[in-house]
Amino acid sequence: MASAAEQLASNLNFAAFAKAEDLKKRIWFTIGALLVYRLGTYIPLPGINPDAFAQAFSSQSKGVLGMFNMFAGGAVQRMAIFALGIMPYISASIIMQLMTSVIPSLESLKKEGEQGRKIINQYTRYGTVLLALVQAYGISIGLEGGNGIVNDPGMFFRISTVVTLVGGTMFLMWLGEQITARGIGNGISLIIFSGIVAGLPRAISGTLELGRTGALSTSLILAIIVLAVVVIAVIVFFERAQRRLLIQYPKRQVGNRMFQGDTSHLPLKLNTSGVIPPIFASSLLLLPATVAGFSQTTNLPAWASMVLASLGHGQPLYMAFYAAMIIFFAFFYTAIVFNPKDTADQLKKHSGFIPGYRPGERTADYIDYVLTRITVIGAIYLVLVCLLPEFLISATGVPFYLGGTSLLIVVSVTLDTVAQIQGHLIAHQYEGLIKKSKLRGGKRSR
Repeated sequence: MASAAEQLASNLNFAAFAKAEDLKKRIWFTIGALLVYRLGTYIPLPGINPDAFAQAFSSQSKGVLGMFNMFAGGAVQRMAIFALGIMPYISASIIMQLMTSVIPSLESLKKEGEQGRKIINQYTRYGTVLLALVQAYGISIGLEGGNGIVNDPGMFFRISTVVTLVGGTMFLMWLGEQITARGIGNGISLIIFSGIVAGLPRAISGTLELGRTGALSTSLILAIIVLAVVVIAVIVFFERAQRRLLIQYPKRQVGNRMFQGDTSHLPLKLNTSGVIPPIFASSLLLLPATVAGFSQTTNLPAWASMVLASLGHGQPLYMAFYAAMIIFFAFFYTAIVFNPKDTADQLKKHSGFIPGYRPGERTADYIDYVLTRITVIGAIYLVLVCLLPEFLISATGVPFYLGGTSLLIVVSVTLDTVAQIQGHLIAHQYEGLIKKSKLRGGKRSR
């Protein structure tokens, strides 16, 4: 079956795509939904002075606001109705995953299958609303504190801002679920993906403009292009890399027939945590500088000023903390999303075992040992990819944010979406083969 699937995948072409009507409908629906999202990032909040906010944003574009603006596709920079983006939903999802590993009642819900998953998703939506309410109210207070940003400050502005921003986040959450169900790929990931990709043309044009004015040499720009291709190839390799553990199943007898034992593999991803470690590490490191910038205080203590200066982009202390946090969150999140004991119990339940290790605790210890070793490699890979733009910014002053969280998200979502498209095409071809075999069988019977 696996060899047939690989052969079908190798024979995928445009002719097969043209015949897959359901797949084309899904792709068009996804494109339409993403266009709706992009249009929403240009609808501004009511009661905002765009020029005053643009001036205030430019002074904080290198803090947390800059990172959120990247994920929101420029909606923060324009203070649009989608300024909160989908980040409250992602934060609520991560919190729920943490709680399911700590609270026994939620852990039991997680093991109940589809019904339990629906209840957890509902709790996640409630958490999204709560986080969005808090963040939206904080944004309304912060906007009123700015110099001339809000035309008519007051309770009415706060209520309208909270309602608009929370409504925008809930609409994006619903839109992402619709893309997942009726489109192609993961809807939430594609929304973030489209926001990041939307900012790439401006970043590339800014780099080329620096080359035209002579601020960057032509050889340096060519080196950046080559390096970008190499980094993408490295990300693709590590995101697809797996450590496969051999699983064996014993012989079994059904009636008077003896069936040979089967074998399979337990795939362990090299980077189980995905892009969560860089996102968390970036947020925590950029938060102090952003808070200090918003406070606009000039009489900071000497030690505070020194710490803030040391935590700037390209500084050794910033890079050391950034690398340490990425490694910590890589192990922490991997431990949350993958439980070796549960995996070993499932193998034991289905009579599967790893050769050389007794089912149960010994198997769980071995899986944990292998997972720890490959997580070390995955964490080092994340550190190198995420620190690359910091070295470039400090050494060359290139504004194009090569590597880091943005490139990880773009490449990972692209790989996942392409895999789903191939899966739909393979399923379509299988359906065609089954129909042809039925027609041939009917003709023979006649």
